[in-house]
Amino acid sequence: MPDQFRRRLSLFSLTLLVGLGMSSWITRTPDVRDALGASTAGMGLVLFGLSVGSMTGVLSAGPIVRRRGARPVILVGSLLVVAGVGVIGLAAAAGLAAGAFAGLLLVGLGGGLGEIGLNIEGAALEVESGRPVLPALHGSFSLGTVVGALVGIALTALDFPVVWHLLAMAAVMAALVAWAMPGIPAGTGREEAREAPEAGAPRERRPSVWRDGRLVLIGVVVLAMAFAEGAANDWLPLLMVDGHGMSATHGSLVYAGFAAAMTVGRFSGGPVVERFGRAAVLSVSAVCAIAGILAVVFAPSPVVAGVAVALWGLGASLGFPVAISAAGDDPERGAERVSAVATSGYLAFLVGPPLLGFLGEHLGLRLAMLAVVVLLVVAVFAARAAAPRPRVTPPEQRAPQPARRR
Repeated sequence: MPDQFRRRLSLFSLTLLVGLGMSSWITRTPDVRDALGASTAGMGLVLFGLSVGSMTGVLSAGPIVRRRGARPVILVGSLLVVAGVGVIGLAAAAGLAAGAFAGLLLVGLGGGLGEIGLNIEGAALEVESGRPVLPALHGSFSLGTVVGALVGIALTALDFPVVWHLLAMAAVMAALVAWAMPGIPAGTGREEAREAPEAGAPRERRPSVWRDGRLVLIGVVVLAMAFAEGAANDWLPLLMVDGHGMSATHGSLVYAGFAAAMTVGRFSGGPVVERFGRAAVLSVSAVCAIAGILAVVFAPSPVVAGVAVALWGLGASLGFPVAISAAGDDPERGAERVSAVATSGYLAFLVGPPLLGFLGEHLGLRLAMLAVVVLLVVAVFAARAAAPRPRVTPPEQRAPQPARRR
């Protein structure tokens, strides 16, 4: 088995890969939109491919991990993301909206599979090492989005063809997969086969993890935070271009600022969570994201909106990893709970793009973002469920109490 340092580097590298792939095409979204000749609503339908793929990947990942372990899920997911980025570039060059939909479907499918596998692997490493892993793991994704965004901004300014940009990035990502996969151990998250029940005996079925009300509230937090993060990933460049009159290059630069704020928040989040606790961090994060989005929506100038995006990014940065960590603190069904909560988060990716595209077509993208604010308000109050469970000491381990005098 790889040592913990090699394992950590491999996990961070594979998570970085997903960020590179996502931001590479996101920063070229205006160019892709123009190449496809798509309207705002039409672009929402193209982005729906990402949502469908993501949801399919998330829903199928959990059972596969329980049967095969996280490693094959991570490998297949990473390769699908690489292929999807290349397909998006080729589709843009050919002006095929259906091809772009297919490419985003592959990216979403691979990202959904990898999201579950990497989080299960990261949660297991967190337990084994006794040190926070998930905030920095998600920080690696954000770092990948920063690097990919900066490259995309530079190539956008140079009018570099989208197809060659995305094909080159796919090649870099494929090399990263080849280096990182040997550091991922086999078997994490795999459940041993249960003994077959005796003839005539009823088969035991475990209750659904969703019967836990605390997990439901954590799922609501993940849903809201994923919606806040996904809204920026899907629409921020176009929001700044169409809603605030920025150029495509400046719109991509604002997105890079959002990604940088996410990166800072996630890499610095471990000590913050240890100091103040999950519930407090999630509540404050949701409030911060609400303030940032409202400032972007009602900003009187593009400069103010661009600065407010940093607040949006900081607020959204810790929501997903901290809530996932809270979901996975069960010693028996941690992998299943992580899979379930991540699924609720991907509902935001499924519903978000077409919903915001529809609202943006009728209200404008700025006012459409108020839908994200509504969910975040709910998350402020649901975040209390992320507090650690009270530990109940078994009766046989309790210290004897002195007898009371009468």
